[in-house]
Amino acid sequence: MYKAPVEEIAFTLRHVAGLSAALSAGRLGDLSEDLVDAILSEAGRFASEEMAPLGPIGDTQGARLIEGRVISPDGWVDLYKAWCAGGWNGLTGPEAFGGQGLPHMLNVATLEMWNSASVGFTLGPTLTIGAIEALMAHGSRSLQERYVEKLVSGEWTGTMNLTEPQAGSDLGALKTRAERQPDGTYRIFGQKIYITWGDHDAADNIIHLVLARLPDAPAGTRGISLFLVPKFLVNDDGSLGPRNDLFCHSLEHKLGIHGSPTCTMIYGDGRFGEEPGAIGWLVGEENKGLACMFTMMNNARLAVGMQGVATAEAATQKAIAYARERTQGRAPAWGGAAASGPGASGMSPIIKHPDVVRMLVTMKALTQGVRAICYACAHAIDLSHRAEGDEARHFQERAALLTPIAKAFATDVGVDVASLGIQVHGGMGFIEETGAARLLRDARIAPIYEGTNGIQAIDLVVRKLPLSTGTQVRGFITELREVAAAVAASNREGFGETAARLTASLDDLEAATDWLLTRQAEGALAEALSGATPYLRLFGLALTGAYLAKGALAETAHGQDQRIALCRFAAENLIVETATLKDRVIHGAASLAAARVLLA
Repeated sequence: MYKAPVEEIAFTLRHVAGLSAALSAGRLGDLSEDLVDAILSEAGRFASEEMAPLGPIGDTQGARLIEGRVISPDGWVDLYKAWCAGGWNGLTGPEAFGGQGLPHMLNVATLEMWNSASVGFTLGPTLTIGAIEALMAHGSRSLQERYVEKLVSGEWTGTMNLTEPQAGSDLGALKTRAERQPDGTYRIFGQKIYITWGDHDAADNIIHLVLARLPDAPAGTRGISLFLVPKFLVNDDGSLGPRNDLFCHSLEHKLGIHGSPTCTMIYGDGRFGEEPGAIGWLVGEENKGLACMFTMMNNARLAVGMQGVATAEAATQKAIAYARERTQGRAPAWGGAAASGPGASGMSPIIKHPDVVRMLVTMKALTQGVRAICYACAHAIDLSHRAEGDEARHFQERAALLTPIAKAFATDVGVDVASLGIQVHGGMGFIEETGAARLLRDARIAPIYEGTNGIQAIDLVVRKLPLSTGTQVRGFITELREVAAAVAASNREGFGETAARLTASLDDLEAATDWLLTRQAEGALAEALSGATPYLRLFGLALTGAYLAKGALAETAHGQDQRIALCRFAAENLIVETATLKDRVIHGAASLAAARVLLA
């Protein structure tokens, strides 16, 4: 059973992502080290003891649509009430509406624990937190006063309605329409698909944020508006009124996250209300809804990255526990000595076999790497909100640069590590009762939703590398080189070839970055996009090496050195892939263009 790695999470927050330095500098208000410890400890207990046991139930039973009502898996409604009672929904919520106003770093740390326990359950609260951010950034004061407090408390939940059958990632093709009404409201008509927690029985009301197009809107994404459309209308005194004209038509039957209801939503067909049309209120300005929705989407992208971290952590824990118990064959001793460690059966625990060690240590290294990447992204978000002028812009750009890497690389790692976990289990990993298969099935959606990982790579290359004419990314690489230099200066034998391998990976990253920026400046966009996905992986691996080294250096400063071994393994076995990835970025476009004929 999953046990939240509270100490590891706290270490990464403090010494790798930058929490301790921010606290020492007084940049995070009244937040103290003791409060951080208390929050992480209680979150770990809640995730391990209350959430994790219900994860398998959500998988096997799933959400069900019965006579027009979406029914949650057994125990989930009570779990949600306990979640709300613990105040978790309002951790980073605005204090003016009952939230605690704590840094985003703490939110992503708790999100990791919730998702390790149950991705399907956590998806609902995650979207509610995003809806709060969107309304606080773009909603009118009247909308905030009517809806935000109940969202912060968790009494109501929020959703994000983008996708339509003909409009997946291309939101410019959406057809859901909005019609202006004399009273200032809008009537919404259309269909949305893949709506996570679009309907359920865990909260009294569901607040949908819906993208739609006005009759006179410009074509494409410039003509999209955002609307708040509640399941139940809300009276002036805050009580619930009549049912709005929207409903869940069906639930998707999915590969994983079965407990999370993925809904097809119908708006405005006349099933409810005095006349057809779901009543909605404009969020932000007409025809500028995509910019409003991106506040929620960027929140969701980092949150989805945390799903990758969480799945990797859960899969690693499960694989290590199994490898310690499972005996098979006789493992050789390291260094050529006699076979080691047979158990009572005459066979060795498989954790003593070199290839199993390789898989398990790979899982640990990748998990710790993506955890640090996501936490560093959250740290940049926090500082962007607490700085001014050029410093605020610097951290805004750093968060923007890290977001596609956090989303895409972390979710790729989640799938890879969950797959390795099944391999460690052998045939038992393919059997549902071990729980290893569920982790892979749940993880597989994460590289797809909230912008596929290919789209994240395009975003990184086309929009994020050119920030400040490339100064942001080049400055970041310079900071990472300082870590490599510190490893070299430490003169600790245990680091092995870490400094040299880390420096080489950063050389690869810099060369690939310069090539991509140059090709875009020359107008060769297709060539640049051909290398986008390998470039994102290159960046993720280089960051993994640097952040593991940063953690190892921080640990040695505290008189310990266990992290050095993991850092060295990653440097000498994993990040060496950056050389090949650089070659694919720079030289792969021509062969890809030539291979198009195979698809004609």
